[in-house]
Amino acid sequence: MNTLYETMYILRPDLGDEAVDQAISRYQDMLTESGAEDMETQHRGKRRLAYEINRYREGIYIQMNYAAPGTAIAPMERAMRLSEEVIRYLTIRFEEPAEGSEDREPQKVEFSAPLGS
Repeated sequence: MNTLYETMYILRPDLGDEAVDQAISRYQDMLTESGAEDMETQHRGKRRLAYEINRYREGIYIQMNYAAPGTAIAPMERAMRLSEEVIRYLTIRFEEPAEGSEDREPQKVEFSAPLGS
């Protein structure tokens, strides 16, 4: 059974358009190979960070919404943690509302983020 997830990650601001596209497709491919479906990716553009991360004041924000098995998340997050292109990432798992529930929006229930960086 696939669960709904949202992953937001921030790429270094000094990457060119081609490198950004390659990074996006790399993580999309990893998820697709792990069984993810209904993938929607939004390129949010370059934005100023709330605080400095690794001496960067700006970052390129990418958001991915998808349905995937739980085993697909750890390999993708490991690749992000080891990548020098990603300066921060966050994955949120959504829980489907119960049958007959009035609430139609998925509920945020859990997240994981890198330590350090």
